[in-house]
Amino acid sequence: MSAILEPVRPIELKEIREARKRIANIILRTPLVRLELGPDFPVIHLKLENLQPINAYKLRGAANAVAMLSESERRSGVWTISAGNAGQGVAYAARKAGVPCSVVVIETAPASKVERMRALGAKLIPVPFDDAWKAMEDRAFAGIEGTFVHPFDDQNFVTGNATLGLEILEDAPDVVAVIAAIGGGGLITGLGSAVKALKPEVKVWGAEPETAAPGALSFAKQSPQAFTGWKQSFVDGAGGKSIFPRMWQRMLPVVDGSIVVSLEETRRAMRLLAEKTRVIAEGAGALSVAAALSGKAGKGPIVAVVSGGNVDLDKFYELISTVSS
Repeated sequence: MSAILEPVRPIELKEIREARKRIANIILRTPLVRLELGPDFPVIHLKLENLQPINAYKLRGAANAVAMLSESERRSGVWTISAGNAGQGVAYAARKAGVPCSVVVIETAPASKVERMRALGAKLIPVPFDDAWKAMEDRAFAGIEGTFVHPFDDQNFVTGNATLGLEILEDAPDVVAVIAAIGGGGLITGLGSAVKALKPEVKVWGAEPETAAPGALSFAKQSPQAFTGWKQSFVDGAGGKSIFPRMWQRMLPVVDGSIVVSLEETRRAMRLLAEKTRVIAEGAGALSVAAALSGKAGKGPIVAVVSGGNVDLDKFYELISTVSS
């Protein structure tokens, strides 16, 4: 844990381009594909981050954050807190760098995420969601030593995530809106930082489930808010209990708002992705598509970031099999 946190500051375009070079040999430049739905629907393109080596965008931020650690920080090992995807990202990047890694993992994380973190060599400490959220606020957890890599409130992590925005604007120069899930805010802040630096007229929207939407509440009240009606759901990779004040400082200048979708709309988007594009998206990965289909981001062209695909297949089948088409 750092005694003094670096002040929040904007992410410069130069930093994002440098991060892109730094992580190029670890991440995949993911494809952008059209979701073919017909003339009555918005024009939607999918940024398939579920195809990253860990099947989630978190590898971008983790790879940059680990690469930026000093030699002494690496020697002490690294640790993070995660529902699964950040843990996989940090574990993957740490293994590449020869650095020991521990993960305080939310005990309800899908088995597929847990097994992948373990396979990547991470030491796992399962805890209830509330304990993990408190550890993220405190940036500390009793009994763990080493360098903490925050899964979203970290300048280098967010800068790595921002490389997504460069790829989107190169592959979809006519885009008018981009949408990505909001959990802690690291994805949307990075994405927005790149997009607004190059094309400020492009709208940047978050997407949250109705059961956990502190981002939308924060934009409505124009200050960081806790979501008092928070409920756990299959959307485990997004939808936090609150927006951290530091993340609100990062988010406000580069994000236009957050679109709230129902769990049923999210499940329907998961099924639609599987039927139309043969893409498997976890709940958080489908939020952006559900938000795009709501029409609240306009007719497009929209880029929806499919942020991850780490979902147990039995659970995936259960979720989509009872959705009305």
